Amino acid sequence: MQHGNGTPFSSPHLNAALKAQILRDREKENSSRLRLQDAFSRNIDWKDKIFPEKERQELIDAIVFSKLPKFDRFQDNFNGMGITVHDIWATHITIKSLQVDNEKYCALVHYRVQDHFGLDDADIRKVKFNQFRFFRIWFVLQHYNLFGFKPFMTNMEATVKISGRRDEKN
Repeated sequence: MQHGNGTPFSSPHLNAALKAQILRDREKENSSRLRLQDAFSRNIDWKDKIFPEKERQELIDAIVFSKLPKFDRFQDNFNGMGITVHDIWATHITIKSLQVDNEKYCALVHYRVQDHFGLDDADIRKVKFNQFRFFRIWFVLQHYNLFGFKPFMTNMEATVKISGRRDEKN
């Protein structure tokens, strides 16, 4: 932001905030982590200790029909995350590993998310942003052609462990 050249930004603090948001999300219907956990629990072939390829769509659906990580909770209006990362523009979720033993499983799931720190016309028209001078200034710096500050990308990533047991009920 300081130089206005659109350079990507990342921070271990943002990565930690993303991981905490994913782990603290307890909404069974919306949490990508909890939906993946449910898909693993329901579809693992315990006899062969695998996740069957034919059930792959269950994992895809768990992600597609979830609410991907966002910093739009009430507390994010006060902890700085609602400003720092007000919306996630891209999310890439990768299952890095899945280990199935006799009675339990453990998966490592990697989240890579990206936001752009910039304001468009729709953003600045929202009361949430136009009421604060900082956002109006940033909008002018970004859009007035003599300034032309470029939005920059905010990159965050986190790896979470998802585990369960054979007879566990979600």
